[in-house]
Amino acid sequence: MDRLTDDWSELHRRWAGLVYGLARQSLGDPRDAEDVTQQVFAAAWRGRAGYAPDRGSFAAWLVGITRRTVADALAARTRRAELTAAAARLPAARHASAGGDPEAALDRVVVGRALDRLSAPQQQVLRLAFYQDLTQTQIARVTGWPLGTVKSHARRGLERLRDSLREDDLRAA
Repeated sequence: MDRLTDDWSELHRRWAGLVYGLARQSLGDPRDAEDVTQQVFAAAWRGRAGYAPDRGSFAAWLVGITRRTVADALAARTRRAELTAAAARLPAARHASAGGDPEAALDRVVVGRALDRLSAPQQQVLRLAFYQDLTQTQIARVTGWPLGTVKSHARRGLERLRDSLREDDLRAA
């Protein structure tokens, strides 16, 4: 265990190419493969106490983590595609009528004010996601931020937005 911890940077240098190659081959997208590589090494670091040299080599253990992480990434990709397809099937009239609905206009104002209370990066990510309809990967490309940073800003921004809207609702009541 101590040896594994002491040599971590060397293990990363030695095996990152293998992990990236497997992820790239399975996912086809270099950015997704980079994200998976980062996730694999983070998971390996967190789970390093579970590595048992008598059960197999470090490379085999890392490949197992890689396979599970790639499977998770593919499942997430499938879920996003299904959500996109479901959104495309929504009736267009519903979107068109939202512009003339006074309550929808009020909702837009309330949400806009709540968005203004977020940090600039959170605002940027959420506006790109919801007003420009960009995926998190696309937002990362547009902003130049790592995908993990975009995901963090999105998650924290949505949590703060939810809390802000709840507070506004409680004040109104």
